[in-house]
Amino acid sequence: MRILVVEDEPLLANAVAEGLRADAHAVDVVHDGGAALERLWVHEYDVVVLDRDLPVVHGDDVCRAVASREGAVRVLMLTAAAEIDDRVAGLALGADDYLPKPFAFRELAARVVALGRRSRPATPPVLERAGIRLDPHRREVYRDGRYVPLSRKEFAVLAELLRAEGAAVSAERLLEKAWDEYADPFTHTVRMTILKLRRKLGEPAVVLTDPGVGYRIP
Repeated sequence: MRILVVEDEPLLANAVAEGLRADAHAVDVVHDGGAALERLWVHEYDVVVLDRDLPVVHGDDVCRAVASREGAVRVLMLTAAAEIDDRVAGLALGADDYLPKPFAFRELAARVVALGRRSRPATPPVLERAGIRLDPHRREVYRDGRYVPLSRKEFAVLAELLRAEGAAVSAERLLEKAWDEYADPFTHTVRMTILKLRRKLGEPAVVLTDPGVGYRIP
């Protein structure tokens, strides 16, 4: 998934981002509400992890802006306030879920994944196609029963291709979903990742190229 972490405490923001990246998500980080709104206009996110008490633009206003837009982005709101009234107020603003600080990262990660499922059309918990079996929770991939070790980016690209259910996925779409904002769209990053993925999955080749369209698993 593509995730935006909006948190004004840099250490906490970076810790959350690194943990989510370890789960093969693409993560962007900003530290104030104004920067969050800028990113939301530029990129298509699946989930926003949003601190409520933000400088420049308050988290409540960011949440309202997200809720007012068309799209499937989900909001997990974070706050140091643990009172029920605060949680209710956050949900009333349009947040999809609410997590008080301090929190366990495992719980945050599980809530993000659950929200991500709600931002997409329903898909099975384990993705299977053309002899490939991908388990997002265990982060395991098998081809015809053979375990295939993949990097985080290879895993994210393969998951996106499997979710397409045979349709072609453009390089731009893969770049948007599997890389963060620092990826250079003019490099051969996606093509090189596809080449490595093909090599690891083995023969016969299962990831096909539709020239001028994208990549697909038939």
